[in-house]
Amino acid sequence: MIGKITGVLLEKRPPLVLIDVQGIGYEIDVPMSTFYHLPATGEAVTLYTQFIVRDDAHLLYGFGTEAERFVFRQLMKISGIGARTALALLSGLSVSDIHHAVATQDAVRLIKIPGIGKKTAERLLLELRDKLDFDKSHFDVVTASARSDNDIFNALHSLGYNDREVDWAVKQLPQNITVSDGIKQALKLLSKEK
Repeated sequence: MIGKITGVLLEKRPPLVLIDVQGIGYEIDVPMSTFYHLPATGEAVTLYTQFIVRDDAHLLYGFGTEAERFVFRQLMKISGIGARTALALLSGLSVSDIHHAVATQDAVRLIKIPGIGKKTAERLLLELRDKLDFDKSHFDVVTASARSDNDIFNALHSLGYNDREVDWAVKQLPQNITVSDGIKQALKLLSKEK
């Protein structure tokens, strides 16, 4: 019904934003991944939207990219996952992180999101595997690379580094690095940051 909104950003109150479109103010809930990339108030903004009608409310959700909206829609199709949980997932993980978690069946990463328990995480992984669009040849390469990244991620976590530090370090590493070399390089990067 409302697929995209372009207007002037009037207010930013996480997770809510207010966008003025020719004199009409739209209150839109956005995931933090979108919120962090919004321009300053008073500037033009475009969001891809999802309009949801419930018995007690009409709600508008906004996303910085079509990929975020696509994942939100796929999450909403899963039994027991509502809009708030879907927003929480997109706030805690990027679209690529969600693809990565699904490709590697990494429930631990999903459990870190508030409101997601072990059973919900396992159901999400099972149902999203069929709903997210994976190119089979790309999937095989991503899965091998993702397993390596996941091992590096878990090793750095066990050494006491937090999610933000580990995510940053792993993203700095070359694509097809071995686990042992990846851990060594990530530790060097993290020691320079402190």
